[in-house]
Amino acid sequence: MRTTLAIDEDSYQRLQAEMRRRGCSFREVVNESLRRGLDALAQPEPEPRFVVKPVLGAPLPGVNLDSISALLEQLEGPNWR
Repeated sequence: MRTTLAIDEDSYQRLQAEMRRRGCSFREVVNESLRRGLDALAQPEPEPRFVVKPVLGAPLPGVNLDSISALLEQLEGPNWR
């Protein structure tokens, strides 16, 4: 298929450089570039990576982490069982 395409100067220069580098015709470089670009656009965006940010801290005053029974009693009350 033949068509007329207006190409920005910077894109044209890059296509010309790729033509020289690969020893291909302008048509081959344009078609390959379009295919790769369209394939990339068809790929879903990667999900943002979930990052856990650690926070330094200490237990509240009066909280004893050495005894789970004492901690449960503090948090839940004397009838925690």
